[in-house]
Amino acid sequence: MKIVLIGGTALGIATAKSLTAQGDDVVIIDRDKETIAGLTHELDCGFIHGDGTKPAILREAGPADSALLLCLTDNDQANILASLVGRSLGFPRVVPKIDDPEFEHICIELSLVDMIIPHRRIAQALADLAHGKEPVELSTYIKGEARMFVFAAGEEEDGTTVGQIDLPRDCRVVCLYRGDEFILPSGHTKLRKSDEVVLITHQRNLAALTERWAAKASKDESGHPPQP
Repeated sequence: MKIVLIGGTALGIATAKSLTAQGDDVVIIDRDKETIAGLTHELDCGFIHGDGTKPAILREAGPADSALLLCLTDNDQANILASLVGRSLGFPRVVPKIDDPEFEHICIELSLVDMIIPHRRIAQALADLAHGKEPVELSTYIKGEARMFVFAAGEEEDGTTVGQIDLPRDCRVVCLYRGDEFILPSGHTKLRKSDEVVLITHQRNLAALTERWAAKASKDESGHPPQP
């Protein structure tokens, strides 16, 4: 499996080592020549020198024959932008790393639902260990063709009930977050704008769900796509 990774950071290097150890074909993109020069002696990977937010650089990495784009630089904005560009170029799955929680809701609105927030995962794992609990990854239970999808409720959903959301077959609302409040909704629960709605769905629905809510997020308040 070919995986493209942006950022020769500590996390990027550790991820590349784990992937290559499993036999994956890894390509690392970094804008610093010295970083790439140093990594060529450490990692059995392909390397591209350039800015991973630029379409030309990501095209060079080969979206069509890649399974995943990991955006792991130390800059949240760069990771989000690279994920959006990568998705537009045809990478089947994009994952941005973010450190600032203020960007979490932005990622959800842009349907970048596979975001990684390292400090949160580590903190929860440590808290669980402190209380004698073994950390359990959700992926242990989400198997086969099941997938999770998250979207931010917009003006169209504001005031509607969970049961009124037009969802495809094999797709259900699991829970929602209203700020920091966790809610297990019924079909009669009314949504509010900016609620984070968590779905479980068949993987065949992901493209349609992403297109639907990413398109909404890209519109301005007038309901029209933003002008270039």
